[in-house]
Amino acid sequence: MTDQPHTDQPHTAEHAADPLAGLLTALDLTDTGARTSEDIFTGPSQWVPLGRVFGGQVLAQSLVAAMRTIPDDRFVHSMHGYFLRPGDVELPITFSVDRIHDGRSFSTRRTQAYQDGSPILSMIASFQIEDAGLEHQVEMPADLPDPESLPSAAEVLGALDHPVAKYWANDRPFDMRHVPSPIFLSVEGAHVAHQAVWIKAVGTLPDDPNLHRAALAYASDYSILEPIFRRHGLAWVTPGLKAASLDHAMWWHRFGRVDEWMLYVQESPNAIGGRGLSLGRIFDRAGRLLASVAQEGMVRPPRA
Repeated sequence: MTDQPHTDQPHTAEHAADPLAGLLTALDLTDTGARTSEDIFTGPSQWVPLGRVFGGQVLAQSLVAAMRTIPDDRFVHSMHGYFLRPGDVELPITFSVDRIHDGRSFSTRRTQAYQDGSPILSMIASFQIEDAGLEHQVEMPADLPDPESLPSAAEVLGALDHPVAKYWANDRPFDMRHVPSPIFLSVEGAHVAHQAVWIKAVGTLPDDPNLHRAALAYASDYSILEPIFRRHGLAWVTPGLKAASLDHAMWWHRFGRVDEWMLYVQESPNAIGGRGLSLGRIFDRAGRLLASVAQEGMVRPPRA
């Protein structure tokens, strides 16, 4: 909210009409039919305020591109990506997929996302057949409030007449409810390096497991840097605050639907040198650990 918003009313109206449809459109990549040594796909950019492509969108699209080259019996279990340049919402994105390896149990793919011939994201992902093995998980935190008892972003920001506030309140495809409270406008309570966020798609998604996995990658980028802000008392509206994702890693453990409530537990173990590290765990409402996330971001507070 600290920068001048990018404005393009046709995109705004289209996105606001149905945010979930906008997400599904973005993830429905086009196979160009072009083949070099790689598979080539294209996808649209979703409109967002400030004109920079949402990182979670490019992550999810890059994952979908890789999925298009994988046999149906193999599912993504890990992804590691680097954000290289900011994307432009006015431009489509081209995705090239390198089929690095196909083994008996695992497949590996590298996806590069381009705009105007320059890479904006580089990602590598691994896929595995379903297999039996050892199983354990950490427990989901207990005694947290239910999502129904917490205010939505629309309730917190809906009265504000600002393009970014309106977008966050009404036009994102996921409902997010913070524990203990959001840091959109202020940081309430103790300045601690941890928080939890209930997340759920605003509508029902098709019964495509890979679509739910990609959508989970999309949502995992929303609030992962917030524990860094919270620890230092920085709200999103802090004048002069600059932040950007540098890299993103994710591990899928168990399948879950993103159109059902999930608890995203987040913490930041370290910040130094203008960078902050955040870790996250995503549970379904029954307490099953669905995924783990790690992201380092550039976080530069306002100069004194």
